[in-house]
Amino acid sequence: MKHLLTLTLIGFILLSCSNDDNDNSNSNGCDRKTVISSEQYTSAPSDKLTINSLAIEGNCLKINFSSGGCSGESWELKLIDSGVVLESNPPQRNLRLSLKNEELCEAYITKELTFDITNLQVDGNRVQLNITNSGEGVLYEY
Repeated sequence: MKHLLTLTLIGFILLSCSNDDNDNSNSNGCDRKTVISSEQYTSAPSDKLTINSLAIEGNCLKINFSSGGCSGESWELKLIDSGVVLESNPPQRNLRLSLKNEELCEAYITKELTFDITNLQVDGNRVQLNITNSGEGVLYEY
């Protein structure tokens, strides 16, 4: 019995320590990570979506958005930074929300996701985040 308990405990520890590189979640409590890539910024899918609101909560950027579809369950979303920091006061970064949507229904779905933005910090204590496909921006202070 003692041997079985030890094996069970070892199995649990090994499973809980697995590292899945495809996992979008992170330790900051945000739903997904932010990608920094000039190539993806220009080439990632750009299916039609409407960004309804932007808000910063701690180190997460909360984006409320809508698009046509069936349920939104198959949508592939990424928040992508261009990789360029614009020298201004405050410094600025350009991002876009990429959507790959292959759903062919006529429903209009609204979702809300949070993205970890800690990797967007620059020298100083703030940066302006311009979300190019929303026409809006938010000031990220840290």
